[in-house]
Amino acid sequence: MKQFLSLVAVCIFSLSAWAQETVAVNTGDLISPEVKNQTVTFRLLAPEAREVWVETDFFEKSRQQTPLGEVEMAGRQRMEKGENGVWSYTVALPAPELHTYCFYVDGVRMLDPSNVYMLRDIATYMNYFLVDGALSENYFVREVPHGTVAKVWYPSPSLGMERRRMTVYTPAGYEEGTKRYPVLYLLHGAGGDENAWSELGRAVQILDNLIAQGKAEPMIVVMPNGNGAQQAVPGEYPNSMYKPSFMNPKTMEGSYEKAFPDIMNFVESHYRTINDKAHRAIAGLSMGGFHSLYISANYPDKFDYVGLFSAAINRESKGENTYIYKNLEEKLAIQFAAAPKLYFIAIGNADFLYQDNVAFRQLLDRHGYKYEYTETDGGHEWRNWRKYLNNWLPKLFNLNNS
Repeated sequence: MKQFLSLVAVCIFSLSAWAQETVAVNTGDLISPEVKNQTVTFRLLAPEAREVWVETDFFEKSRQQTPLGEVEMAGRQRMEKGENGVWSYTVALPAPELHTYCFYVDGVRMLDPSNVYMLRDIATYMNYFLVDGALSENYFVREVPHGTVAKVWYPSPSLGMERRRMTVYTPAGYEEGTKRYPVLYLLHGAGGDENAWSELGRAVQILDNLIAQGKAEPMIVVMPNGNGAQQAVPGEYPNSMYKPSFMNPKTMEGSYEKAFPDIMNFVESHYRTINDKAHRAIAGLSMGGFHSLYISANYPDKFDYVGLFSAAINRESKGENTYIYKNLEEKLAIQFAAAPKLYFIAIGNADFLYQDNVAFRQLLDRHGYKYEYTETDGGHEWRNWRKYLNNWLPKLFNLNNS
């Protein structure tokens, strides 16, 4: 019996060692991407492949039709095969940013097995790498005090749910003190969830760095799930192992805006917050900008800071919650009569929502409502939204607006 057990142990150890070795063989010693001498080189071991392409967010783009309209799509470049079966492509280092890429091998999309750093955008995974510089310096993890990021469950009776999830950032030192903090509610776009801003948006790194630099006020940042029919990220609540989709139920028909006080009530009863208009902000991208527009308009006494990043503006809705979107001009009149400290609008000049934002600014101009406007190049993309957040946070809570 002892001999049998010893044999089993040896087999298990051998299999374990073989499995670990296989992992090493699969990834190999390849470095990809390799940033060196102002270039970046992508590599893939695929000796049997007939053709391999690399697709990035910084190659020449084409315009393609999507459910939300015509948008820019990343381009591809053909890689060259070396004698050792390694395909490679070297290009000049792109601008400072978080850059995403993937490979196409004989027409099949795949990730880079040599790069463990990945992001999910809706139902698509991408590898990424960072290029340091003035525009991206706050996207990196630096040697600074770090805030705490928690996945928090809260009740939402307005949506008929005992538990929904949100991501909450508390600044460095929150746990040790008794200080109360202002709150930013930061909302994601269509197809996103409570992980979008903390992962794709680098919001945690931006906050840590700006606060450490003394450029942003220490604050609590709440990143909720804006899909009213979801409890949390797909796969992380019961019976939710389904493929994430771009448009979800109960997102832009008033349910979420109506239920938003559930989020605020939980935050203000469970965190040390300063519970007045001057210490609350709300902002979001695309659908989240849409939500920020209508939440702030329907609750005009709640937010002194409003940020619309590439915001959707117009929505025709039917059902019991249509009142959320009706009489916008009358609601704006009430909101701006109380003179919000900062109403901020930002969009790329190639964004498919650009003209809607022009029309909205014209409406504000006709009434003489004060707002701040930022226009960048590019379209409906994360490189713009990260930039807007990085530039907007220092303006909050009177740090640089006294």
